[in-house]
Amino acid sequence: MRMVDLIAKKRDGEALTKEEINFMIEGYTKGEIPDYQMSAMAMALYFQEMTTEERVNLTMAMVDSGDTIDLTGIEGIKVDKHSTGGVGDTTTLILAPLVASVGVPVAKMSGRGLGHTGGTIDKLESFEGFQVELDGKTFNDLVNKNKVAVVGQSGNLTPADKKLYALRDVTATVNSIPLIASSIMSKKIASGADAIVLDVKTGSGAFMENLDDAKALAKAMVAIGNGAGRQTIGVISDMTQPLGFAVGNALEVKEAIDTLKGQGPEDLTELCLTLGSHMVYLAKKAASIDAARTMLEDAITSGHALETFKVFVAGQGGNPDVIDDPSLLPQASIVKEIVADQAGYVQEIIADEVGIGAGMLGAGRMTKESEIDLAVGLVLNKKVGDYVEKGASLVTLHANTENTQEVEDKVRQAYRISDEKPKAGVLIYDVITE
Repeated sequence: MRMVDLIAKKRDGEALTKEEINFMIEGYTKGEIPDYQMSAMAMALYFQEMTTEERVNLTMAMVDSGDTIDLTGIEGIKVDKHSTGGVGDTTTLILAPLVASVGVPVAKMSGRGLGHTGGTIDKLESFEGFQVELDGKTFNDLVNKNKVAVVGQSGNLTPADKKLYALRDVTATVNSIPLIASSIMSKKIASGADAIVLDVKTGSGAFMENLDDAKALAKAMVAIGNGAGRQTIGVISDMTQPLGFAVGNALEVKEAIDTLKGQGPEDLTELCLTLGSHMVYLAKKAASIDAARTMLEDAITSGHALETFKVFVAGQGGNPDVIDDPSLLPQASIVKEIVADQAGYVQEIIADEVGIGAGMLGAGRMTKESEIDLAVGLVLNKKVGDYVEKGASLVTLHANTENTQEVEDKVRQAYRISDEKPKAGVLIYDVITE
């Protein structure tokens, strides 16, 4: 078998067999197939697409290229959640304890973040003493005992995906639905989940800004998951404005605490209940999506979800007192208001610009070596549809530097205000099941 023949075959629009895909991925991972040939293949895939069978085979070849996580020692159906990212995406911090509180085992591997803010692991480190590096036995034992544990990605998971993504990044082939879908799903499947709920964002703050593209990606990932034997669903959700109010690590932790108390932002609460309902249903803990939602609402109302958060944090060495007293979280030395320069209704908030502003304050990493400032970020006081008076606060800025003018200007420009009240937006666009 020769790589040049596989390139020609895909260039001409033919489907690759499982054996051919395995040969390609194994050879590239071992360094036997050079970058220039894999670059040619990536471009052929970009233009010629892949069948569902090809996508499943590519995903599983990447899974088999490295380690996989064994969760068989954990009782029950393990359901994972993946978000394609966004601005103010605090869902994992809420969903992990919320879903665990109704008996669904949550054994989640999460990453650190490059970009606007830290990843889930960075945010959890806002709890002093929280341990994100756990060995496999401790991880499994915690989930069996507390129903929830979240750890950093470790081991040699999907090395083929890491190598291929780095190549795609410099060959203009990142925006390929089959390659994106296979990349995401290979990591989810290697992480050991029995079922997967996908939160696919669309809008100005999302990777997939166009709704049709977001739906295509969701359908591709759902097909791969189901084809690989994992029951998978995709929720298409809005990211035309930041989710919730907080953008920043400790600030998002506080917002997660508020949400588990039943006092969180309406959009963040609704999305978590939607995603969580599907997780509970896939775990066979409820007879229907509606019944699952009622279980989650009751867990919030009764305080059981919040208590589960405390147990989760304490189980991994963090200080659970923070949940009762969020002032124990890292605090910024400077808090100031970014005010509106005109009165009117908020028509639009460019989510990506708000995220960049938070990143400029130090809430995110610009490089892998960057250190995150857990205390800094932005809290939105006005969302789309809200009325604001001239001189009233749009956003509260939390910083550890006096030099914030550039961030203030960027955030103010992210808001579009006019006299006309906009129509109510859509939070959940679709649910993809097959």
